[in-house]
This record gives sequence, structure tokens and C-alpha cells, in this order.
Amino acid sequence: MNRTRSLARRTAVVAASGAAALVLAACGGSGDDTGSAGHGGHQATDSASAASAPASQGRHNTADVTFAQGMIPHHRQAVEMADLAPDRAQSAEVKKLAADIKKAQAPEIEKLSGWLTSWGEAVPAEGAMDHSMHGGMEGMEGMMSAEEMTALENASGKAFDTAFMEMMIKHHEGAVEMAKTEQADGAHTPARKMAADIIASQSAEIEQMKKLLGKN
Repeated sequence: MNRTRSLARRTAVVAASGAAALVLAACGGSGDDTGSAGHGGHQATDSASAASAPASQGRHNTADVTFAQGMIPHHRQAVEMADLAPDRAQSAEVKKLAADIKKAQAPEIEKLSGWLTSWGEAVPAEGAMDHSMHGGMEGMEGMMSAEEMTALENASGKAFDTAFMEMMIKHHEGAVEMAKTEQADGAHTPARKMAADIIASQSAEIEQMKKLLGKN
């Protein structure tokens, strides 16, 4: 009788131990699975974040390409106009304005060209500033015609000052419109930042030129 009870107790203990082991194994397995899934989830998320961070910073779209490819020849023409001022302008204010325009826009041309190269897009060639082509290019508001550029080259003194400012106001207004389009439609953060800078600086220069022309 005692022997029977002893066997029964031992059987119960073994059964309980087995059940406990199964429970622990199940818990352990569940914990491992959860941890693995959770860790795997974090890894996937972290990997996605790491991959998307530089992609987001470098992300661009067709509006960015249009902005860069349009603004390069636009800026080049402004620099060309500014280069005429030292030998032709009479007003010290116009000479300084021209110098400021060249100082601001020449580095922007380099940045725009660098972006296009990094995107695998064509950088407008120097010769692409042919003034006859701008009529067929969308977003090239404010570009001077070949005739207007020739007239500016042939002017001097006060006549140059007036023609330069009137043309540059029109030119700047075109650039501001192009920059507004970039801000509305572009995806590349640095390009949108440049667009904001163009809007601010060229709008201020427009007001300055209007005051100099007595059009305020």
C-alpha cells in the first residue's frame, strides 16, 4: 500500500515536472519569438529609416530638374548683364547692384550644375544661353531677347543705368516666378532652400531698382 502511494507520488511529481517544463518551454519559446519578432521588427524599421534618411535628403523630382535646368541659363544671362555694368554704368548704385547680382548668382550656377550632375541629368551647355531658344523653354520667364542684350551692350552712362535696371527688374521677376514654382512643386530640400533665397534676395533687389528708377 505504501509502495503504491510512493509510486503514485513519484508519478505525480514527474508529471508535474514535465508539465512545468512544457510551460517554461512554451513561455521561453513565446518570449524568444516575441523578442525575435520585436527585435526583427526594430531592425527592419531601423534599416528602413537608415535607408530612407539619405534618400529623403537627396530626393528630387522633375520640378527640381526643370528648376535647375531653367535657372542655370537664366542666371548666366543675369551675370552677363552684370558684367556689362563696370564699363558702362554711370551710377555707383547700379555698379554695386551688378556686382552683388554676380556675386550671388555665379555660385548658384555651380550648385545647380552639381545637382544636375549628381542626378544624372544634362547640365545646359554654356552655348545654351542662345537667347533665341528661351521662347520655347517653359519656365524661362524674364529672359532678354538677343536684340535687348545688344541694345544694353551698346548703351552707356545714364541710358545704360536705366536700361539695365528696367531689364533686370523683368529678369528678376521671371526668376522669382520660377523659384515660386520650385517651392510649390519641388522635392529637393536644398533646391527649395535656394528658391526661397532667390525669392527673398531678388524681390528686395526689384524694390531697390524701382526706387532708383523713381518707380516706388
